[in-house]
Parts: sequence; structure tokens; C-alpha cells
Amino acid sequence: MILIDDHIHDYSPEQIAHWIDELPEWRRTQALAFKHDLGRRQCVLAYRLLCQGLRQGYGITEQPTFFYGEHGKPHLHPSSFNLHPSPLIPHFSLSHCREAVCCAISDSPVGIDIESVSRKVSDSLIRYSMTSEEAEGIALSIDKDRAFLRLWTQKEAVAKLLGTGIRDDFKHILSQDDYDIETQESERWVMSIASYRFGR
Repeated sequence: MILIDDHIHDYSPEQIAHWIDELPEWRRTQALAFKHDLGRRQCVLAYRLLCQGLRQGYGITEQPTFFYGEHGKPHLHPSSFNLHPSPLIPHFSLSHCREAVCCAISDSPVGIDIESVSRKVSDSLIRYSMTSEEAEGIALSIDKDRAFLRLWTQKEAVAKLLGTGIRDDFKHILSQDDYDIETQESERWVMSIASYRFGR
């Protein structure tokens, strides 16, 4: 299940403040830690998408809590769900950019990443994150920035799937044929979703 909200700037400050007040204390603390309005919007709206997906896809109405893996990947905590017997605990991934927030929820591990097309791409970032073949493809593209973002979001989605974050092998993370990756685009954003090809 993929959910996206790309109208994050349409909500009034009063509406955002009301939704922050409705968050569980731990998530409210995270939201209020952001100094700027955009960070607070992204934090509250991403959580609301997750709650919406859990409600629609799994009938889970409790506000979930997270625990974090070694490299910061969030997981749903079983204690969030007051259901007996214990339900299947879904996997999820969240992402946001200046234009949107998104959420992927699945019975198996998943990773998602979204980036704004207004993001400017430097040659140094291409050299750092792309293989020579990928960099060549970007250079030959009509829209260099969008071509970069397609690959960048795919790599980020796989990194989130693996739960490793950006590490030394990030440049070559797409070289293995172990993942199914779907990329979606709009006029304002590029988004990729990754899952294990053979299940895990």
C-alpha cells in the first residue's frame, strides 16, 4: 500500500497545530523539536498517512509506536496493538520532501523515498553517489536533475529496505538483482519504492 500527500502546504497552521496536539506524546515531541514549520508538517503528516494506511489495510486503529533498528530504521512496536491474538505486524517506510510526504506499508520489508524535482544536483553529488555508467546516463539525459533523482530515490529506497542507511557501498547498491523497484513521478516529485524480489 502506497499513500502520498502532496498538498502539505495547503493545511493551515491551525490545522497542523491541532493534528500535533492529537499525536501520541512521543511523536508530538518529535514534531515540536523541529524549529521550522515544514519539518513539523512533514512529521505530523507522515504519521497521519501511516495511521490511515494501518486503519484501511489492517483494521488497526491504535496510534502506533516505533522502535528503531541499529541504523535508525523504524519498525512498528508490537505493544502498539491491543489485539489478541497478536496480529501480523506490518512493515512500513516513510519519506518526505519539500513538496510531499509518503508512506509504504507491506506484509514484508519495504523502503520508500521521495524527492522534490526542485532539488538541484551538483556534479560532486553525482560522483559520490553514482557509478560511472549511471553518471554517464545522467549526463546524456535531456533532464539531468530528474534522471539523477530517479536513481537517487531508487538507491535510497533500497537503503531503507535494507535498513542500512547511506554507507560506503551506496554507489553500487543497485548492482544486485535482488530488488523490485517501482518509480513514480509527478511534475513536482520523484518517488521510488523497493521490496525484496524473492521475499524475505
